[in-house]
Amino acid sequence: MTPASTPHDPLGDAPAPRPVRRGARRVPNAVLKPIMAVTGTLMGAFVLIHMIGNLKAFQGAEAYNAYAAWLRDVGYPLVPHEGLLWALRAVLAVCLLLHVACGLLLRLRGRRARGAFRRRGIRPAALGASSMTVTGVLLLVFVAVHLLDLTIGRLVSPASFEEATRSGGQVTAHAYENLLASLSRPGMAVFYTLIMLVLGLHLAQGLWSVAHDLGATGRRLRTVLAVIAVALALAIALANGALPLLVLTGVLS
Repeated sequence: MTPASTPHDPLGDAPAPRPVRRGARRVPNAVLKPIMAVTGTLMGAFVLIHMIGNLKAFQGAEAYNAYAAWLRDVGYPLVPHEGLLWALRAVLAVCLLLHVACGLLLRLRGRRARGAFRRRGIRPAALGASSMTVTGVLLLVFVAVHLLDLTIGRLVSPASFEEATRSGGQVTAHAYENLLASLSRPGMAVFYTLIMLVLGLHLAQGLWSVAHDLGATGRRLRTVLAVIAVALALAIALANGALPLLVLTGVLS
């Protein structure tokens, strides 16, 4: 007599079933989206504060340079010189990395879920959402150019770029002169102006998406938040985008 086969034995000459491989654990979308919302909100708040600081340029060189010098010593002597400034940069860098990583993961998963199918006839209201990846990449390029141009002073910066100096505990900043030298170049002025339009589109869609990702409900509430998002995006885009044009036309000099 042949022994009775067990449930794990192959049947006849059929090969043994292949073991089922469990997929690696992954961060769920329900976690990725709030991370994007929080980091996007923090970066949006920074852009708003940065825009308010840029308005100092309309008050002239003394006010703008004094503001730039104050940023380097804010919190001193409680923290070292430029301590809070570097802490802010570190937080923004972490936010940027998390935001980009989560965005890429969500984008990749969305494409895999759709497969070969693509939406046709996208409504204008959906154009902002569908362009978030493109505008995000353009903004990454802008961040790199902006840092090289007006913070680091390398590669794309004007030849007259001057770093801030410290003498006897006093900071002397040349932010206003660097700003004028950079935006006096037509190519750079056009680049900054156009990228502000991209920033406005990204902010308008991104800030509105925060309401959805963080669980805001109700049509009226979402409408109010959408209006606020568009208003903030327009204010930031127009205020920052006006600077290059005013420099080129000689209004700021």
